[in-house]
Parts: sequence; C-alpha cells; structure tokens
Amino acid sequence: MSKKINLFVVDDEAGFRELMVKAIPKTKYNLEVFSNGSEVLKAIEKKEFDVGLIDIKMPDMDGLELLRKFRTQNILTEFVVLTGQASVATAIESMKLGCYDYLTKPARLDELEAVIQKAYEKKAIKKENIILKEELQIKDKYYEMVGESSKMGSIFSLIDKVAKTSSPILLIGESGTGKELVAKAIHKNSNRKDRPFIVVDCASLSENLLENELFGHEKGAFTDASSMKRGLFEIANGGTLFIDEIGEMKLTTQAKLLRAIETHQFRRLGGIKQIRVDVRIITATNRNLVEDAKNGNFRKDLYYRLNVVTINLPPLRERKEDISLLVKHFMANSQVATTKKKVSQEFMKTLMEYDWPGNVRELANVVERALIISVDEYITPADLPIDFCRLPAGYSYPSDKMGLSKLLKDFERDAIIKALRECKGNKIETAKSLRLSRSKLYRKLKEYRIM
Repeated sequence: MSKKINLFVVDDEAGFRELMVKAIPKTKYNLEVFSNGSEVLKAIEKKEFDVGLIDIKMPDMDGLELLRKFRTQNILTEFVVLTGQASVATAIESMKLGCYDYLTKPARLDELEAVIQKAYEKKAIKKENIILKEELQIKDKYYEMVGESSKMGSIFSLIDKVAKTSSPILLIGESGTGKELVAKAIHKNSNRKDRPFIVVDCASLSENLLENELFGHEKGAFTDASSMKRGLFEIANGGTLFIDEIGEMKLTTQAKLLRAIETHQFRRLGGIKQIRVDVRIITATNRNLVEDAKNGNFRKDLYYRLNVVTINLPPLRERKEDISLLVKHFMANSQVATTKKKVSQEFMKTLMEYDWPGNVRELANVVERALIISVDEYITPADLPIDFCRLPAGYSYPSDKMGLSKLLKDFERDAIIKALRECKGNKIETAKSLRLSRSKLYRKLKEYRIM
C-alpha cells in the first residue's frame, strides 16, 4: 500500500473547506483544513506536510505573504495556489516564491489530484536528495564507518576531537573492527587532509624490510641497493603515517621509531644526513601493549609516546544493534549483486546470534558471499558458510556442485574463523592454536578475505 499524502488546505471560506473535506478521498490523503495563515504556521511547526493548497485572498494574511514566510523557514512542503480571483500578476509572484502550480476555482477533482501527486513526487525527491547528501557527507567524513550505537557515537566524537591536533593516536581493537578506517577519518578531518596518508603493516614485513620501508636507504647501503629509496616517513611528510600492527615491531626498530617521533628526524639506511619531517603518527594494534611492555616485548617509553590519545574500537559483538545498518550498507554498496535482494528475518536473526570473531570485516564478507550464493529474492540462513553457526530447524544448505576442493576450502576458512573467535582476535594465539606459522596464517587470512 502506497503512503498517504499529508495534505493541508487553507481558505477563509468555510463552505470551500467543507467541500474539500468531502471531495478529497481519505484513502489517499491525510487532510487538515485551516481558516487562516496563522493556523497553518503553528501547525507546520509540529508536523511535516507534503503538499499545501493555499488560497490567495484571506483577511489576516494573504496567500503570497504566507508563501514568503514559508520560504524563510526552509520548508520542504510543496505549495499549490488555488484561488477564485486569478490574475497574471499573482500567478507570476506565487511562482517566484516557489509555488509548484497555480490553479483557479473551481478545479476538477481529477485535475487537482494530478497536480497534488506531481507536487508530492517533487517533495519526495527533494527529501531523498537531502538524505543522500547528508549520508554522503557522513560517509566522506567518517570513511564509510557505519553505526548508530552509543559506542560508535563515542568513536565519532573522539575522531572530531583529536583530528585537529597533531598528537600521536593509538587505536586498539580486534582485527576487523575498522582501525584503518578510523585512521583515515582522523586524517580526512585534520589540517593535513590534503597531504599524504601512508599505511605500513608491521605484521606483513620482516624486521629489515620494515626498517627499510620506514626510513628508506641510500644507494649502496646493502648489496641490492642499486639506487636511493625514500622511506615512508619521508613520503608522508606533512601528512599522516599509519603504522598498523605496531605490536609486531621488533625492539631495535622500535628504538629507531621512538627517536624519529621525538626528534622529527631520521637517517636513511647507510646515510649520514639527518632528514627532518613533520608527520602525524597513528598506530594500531590488537595486542595488549601494557602486558607486552611488562614482559619486555615492547618498549615502555615508546608505548607512553604513542599513547597520548587512545581510541578503543568495540568488537561487533558489543554493538550488535549496528548489524542491521551495516548489512544494508554492504548490500547497497556491493559490486556483486545483479538484482535487488532482500534479507529474511531468519537470516538477520542468525547474524544477531553470532559472535563475529572477524568483526565488521567478517560481516562484510558474509554479506558479499550471501549475495553471490543466494538464488532467491530473499537471503536466508542457507546462504551462510557451512560452519557459520547452528541454523534454525527447517533450513538445509544448497548442494555443493563445486567439488571436494571447495568444501575443504570452506572448512579451512571456517576453522580459522572459529580459532580467531576463541582467541578473541589475537593472531599470534590463533596461529599457535592452528599450529601454523604467523606468516602462513596471514596468507590464509588474506586468501579467504578474513582481514
């Protein structure tokens, strides 16, 4: 059933108001009638009308004056002038004031309804465009971070507060909670937004490679150094350097990083010249750096330097009220869906009951997989991975026509996700529990798009 149009009529003639109440079908319109402009102005402060029919000649305030007042209030309502005393001058003036159309009494009901419908459609488009514009502004500001929960509200508030400073920021949270998105949002809202935003992942690089990436090298610094290479500190000058998985950095590199942060200077490998830079440092980890510092695996002085402002990102299981919004976001922005799909209540219920060890990243992958697998209009729990969680009675998985290899890959992926959940997102513990090397686990996480 289509939405009823919220319509008002303002006219000082009681007979005309009574005629409109009888003629306008209640199945299509929520109609309210007013005898003068002052009544309308009071009503429109409390309620949003879609379309208003306005008489021109009224004793206390004529229709043109009413339109002028509406124009100053930035109201979305579309207005149609309906008058028995038509003139070219009033028609032109009303159109200048933003009136949608100008009709003379008596108007045929079918003609009037057609104009009201078109005016309503214009108002609906205006409102939709405003909503889209607001969504785009939020999307641009917070880099596609989605959430209406109180915990995400606190994160957005912190981003706004710290963005304009140059202080180091430490982001703490499990894998897949959106630490890089937060870092990008901070950079986007800072005075450095027109300068580089550079990312380096400590977990994916050996100690020597990481140091080389950060500080660069001079020609001849080592056997394969056939030319000078600028490091990421140098490339990020004036902007932001985001160091992900800082807890994986070795102690010797930590010492060089600390000195670079404190002095704003460093030397390329094999170089003697001090290079001065202005770089905002944002770091991220899913490890407990306090415990690592106590155990001697992380420098206390570096921790204190990085920990000027800490932002703790909540895991998805602690903000499940955002899941529905996130699912809508992923479906709306998916590149794989060829037709519009809908989510069944059972599918959403299953998502809400899951613990999400891979957090938002895992949810995005689950939604994308469901869009690919689903063959019906509605996505159901049958479109989830095999070992995702226990399904409601009455659901069965679609037959796997892709052979044993596909089944084994699904099993391996689900085993990694299960281990991640049990280890609360800690990749080192996950690798140990699966008896994998850290490098192999990272390759698997990347292969299965869990991270």
